[in-house]
Amino acid sequence: MKQKLFNLYLSLLLALTILVGCQSQQELAFKAVEGKTHSAVTPTKRDGHQERHQQFNARVKQGNVDLIFIGDSITHRWESGGKQIWKQYYSHRNAVNLGIGGDRTQHVLWRLDNGNIEGISPKVAVVMIGTNNLHNNRNTVGETADGVIAICKKLRTKLPKTKILLLAIFPREKEPGLLRDKVAQTNKLISRIADGKKIYYLDIGGKFIGPDGSISKEIMYDHLHLTTKGYRIWAEAIEPKLAELMGER
Repeated sequence: MKQKLFNLYLSLLLALTILVGCQSQQELAFKAVEGKTHSAVTPTKRDGHQERHQQFNARVKQGNVDLIFIGDSITHRWESGGKQIWKQYYSHRNAVNLGIGGDRTQHVLWRLDNGNIEGISPKVAVVMIGTNNLHNNRNTVGETADGVIAICKKLRTKLPKTKILLLAIFPREKEPGLLRDKVAQTNKLISRIADGKKIYYLDIGGKFIGPDGSISKEIMYDHLHLTTKGYRIWAEAIEPKLAELMGER
């Protein structure tokens, strides 16, 4: 009996240690962006796409928003290459696409401060952003990760009841290379903010890559933006977790 109690004590101690470790890791990730002043964490208004930004604001003022997708052109193009898949998976969920082509983390931060999520409380926010920060060395891996974390932090503050499904930045380029390595490094950093309570991290990048490590034009026509097939892969890959977070399962 004493041995069983001792074993139970050890199990509880181990579980507590893991839990505290995860919490500390997330806290460190959030604190890492405090006091940072580089471009990726500085809310910045873009000259382009202001009309689309205002359309977002007009839509959310109507209410009835249960799901939002936040991102850049890859998210934006749910409305073109992914239109039919969006209709199948998300239209009935009162979903709003808040993606704008060319956006970087700093532009998303500005939009979140200027009406895109004002007055709503969606069940889930799907976030996938950062590839434009890394492209052409606009930002370092660390700076890009700071930007993504800052977005999640802002969402937690402004939408306290909303669960965040943070997606790893999708792989890009035909073959493995420096930029794809930077994407992987950034994903490793941003994954640390997931707590399994309000922020959930999901890496579906491997589903876009073939056995030889290449990305087919059938999935990403320019090895960055998704085809219809690519959008279906995206939707199917996140569906189990999304349904769970939406409270459907």
